[in-house]
Amino acid sequence: MNALVKTQSKLPAAKAAVQDVVEQKQYLTFMLGGEMFSLGILCIKEIIWYANPTEVPMMPECIRGIINLRGAVVPVMDLSVRFGHPTTPVTKNTCIVIVEIDSQSDGEHQNMGIVVDAVRAVLEIASTDIEPVPSFGTKIRSDFIEGIAKVNGQFVILLNVNRVLSTEEIGAMGQLVAVADHSVVASG
Repeated sequence: MNALVKTQSKLPAAKAAVQDVVEQKQYLTFMLGGEMFSLGILCIKEIIWYANPTEVPMMPECIRGIINLRGAVVPVMDLSVRFGHPTTPVTKNTCIVIVEIDSQSDGEHQNMGIVVDAVRAVLEIASTDIEPVPSFGTKIRSDFIEGIAKVNGQFVILLNVNRVLSTEEIGAMGQLVAVADHSVVASG
C-alpha cells in the first residue's frame, strides 16, 4: 500500500523542457469489481482495514453504515453499489479509504469512508496523460469521472470525489428511502 509509481509521459524529446512544467498530481489507485479507479491523494485522510460498520436504518442502499474512527462517527459507502453494481464482497484485501469531502451547503468538510476491494499504489500522473471523460462506454455516471489515464498499459478511472460522495445527493436518496418506507407502512 505504500508504493509510489511515476508514470512515463508520452511527450516527444523536443518537448522535454515543457515536460518539467507539466503538472503532476498524485492519485491513490484501488480496485473495485476488477477495474482500477483512483482518487486525488489530497482528499485521502487514511486507509484502514475493513471493519463491519454499524447499520443505520432508512439509509440509501449504498451506505453500509457508520464506523467509530477515534471518537468520530464516519459514514461508510459501498462504492460498488453507488455505481449501480452488486455489493462489494469482503475479502482479506478489502479496505476502507477515509476521504475528506466538501459539504456544498455549509462549506464544512466531512469525512466519509469508501469500501474498496484492494488499495494498489500512489501514482504520479501528468495532466497531459489524462484524457477527457468519454461520452459513452463507461459503466458509471460520466459526472463521477474526472478523466481517464493509461498507466502501464491499463486504464485508470480518475474519480471526481465531490460528485461521487455528494452529501446532498446521498441525503436526497435517504429521503426517498424514508418516503418509500413510510408509504409502504401507511398502505399496509
